[in-house]
Amino acid sequence: MKENRTKSALLVIDMENGFVDADSPHCIAYAKASVPACADAVSTARKKGIPVFFVKRIYRQDGSDVELTRYRAWKEGGRAMGPGSVGGASAEAAEGLKPQRGDYTIIKPRWSAFFGTELDLILRRLKIETVILTGTTTPNCIRTTCYDANSLDYNVVVLEDCCSSQTKEIQEMNIADMARMGAIIIDHVQFREYREDTVGNEKEVIAREIQETELLPEPFGETEGIVGWLDRW
Repeated sequence: MKENRTKSALLVIDMENGFVDADSPHCIAYAKASVPACADAVSTARKKGIPVFFVKRIYRQDGSDVELTRYRAWKEGGRAMGPGSVGGASAEAAEGLKPQRGDYTIIKPRWSAFFGTELDLILRRLKIETVILTGTTTPNCIRTTCYDANSLDYNVVVLEDCCSSQTKEIQEMNIADMARMGAIIIDHVQFREYREDTVGNEKEVIAREIQETELLPEPFGETEGIVGWLDRW
């Protein structure tokens, strides 16, 4: 296995027929158009030694694990993306985006790739510091994964043309919000030039500054009247 000098991982989120195929009741309008760019990004990641995580949704047939806000549409749409399902509304990987030997598969129970999954545990074991996001939909699964990754102290890169939404306006607004949050926004062509110095080492710089400062994490002392935490444990 090639050394992963970038300390990054590529996440391919929900690129399954149920969200990509035009015949599916849950099809995302621009998802299919993003498949070639996603496939190119996966190929690039493999060449660079960046582990690829295929993160997908599989629904139990009784609906007991379907999101509250999606349950009615899912039931009326024929209970799509069940275990072992095939065809247009299935959990099968979109053409060109099937996992290969050495890739990871994560089954998520909600929007975020981190919620209720082993993703964070595996990323930390692999010493990953940056997650690179692709897939659908941008306002739901990409965005929640982006913000959870930020909360867990990962750097975040979003491959804009490898993500998709129901409208161009929704896509543009959510990409802009993630950029304002601090995500690095590039496309699949720029990703071909991705290197270990693309993201930078801000985490290391901040950690060094904190370690070198003479400031205490919070005021604490026995002096009467000192201003600090109310709870001294």
